[in-house]
Amino acid sequence: MNVRNRILILFAHPVMHKSRINRRLIESIKDVEGVTIHKLYEEYPDFHIDVNREQQLLLEHDIIVWQHPFYWYSAPSILKEWIDLVLQHGFAYGREGTALRGKQVLTSITTGGRIDAYQSGGRNEFSIPQFLAPFNRTARLCGMDYLPPFVVHGTHMFSEEGIEEAARKYRSILISLRDEIFSMDEIMQCYYLNDLLEKSEKR
Repeated sequence: MNVRNRILILFAHPVMHKSRINRRLIESIKDVEGVTIHKLYEEYPDFHIDVNREQQLLLEHDIIVWQHPFYWYSAPSILKEWIDLVLQHGFAYGREGTALRGKQVLTSITTGGRIDAYQSGGRNEFSIPQFLAPFNRTARLCGMDYLPPFVVHGTHMFSEEGIEEAARKYRSILISLRDEIFSMDEIMQCYYLNDLLEKSEKR
């Protein structure tokens, strides 16, 4: 099968063995053609990131997914290290840094808090898109299209059925991105990428 878009999952979870949701999300997509799962903590337990290898992986894929639990309103430390080292001037940005232009990138996160905690007046005061603004700006500086995030809220309260439903949605959305089922306009109108499935059902 020739896929339209190859997807690279940059997975950052420092305690994967304790994960309920992220582990299941990863399991749900491991057999999807055109998807590469790259587990940063397994690849680089000493944080010595192979920059050339990582840049080559980026060149070989069309859609990049930063997948991680939402720790302290941001990402686990290895993903920040990856961004700092891999997205070099002259490669990812700057006058000669055009290698990533036209690629798409999105964030896939899980949060313990419910969605109503992530809004003005809520416990966390700000929305998820506001918290993810640095990732948005990073992607755009590199000439990439930053898509709405895929978000699973309230993970501590999830039943097994809820976990399976989240995994089903994640798999379906990644396949739809791979196969360009939706236009960029339809994608960018979503608050979360999770909403794409509702668009599909209304077609």
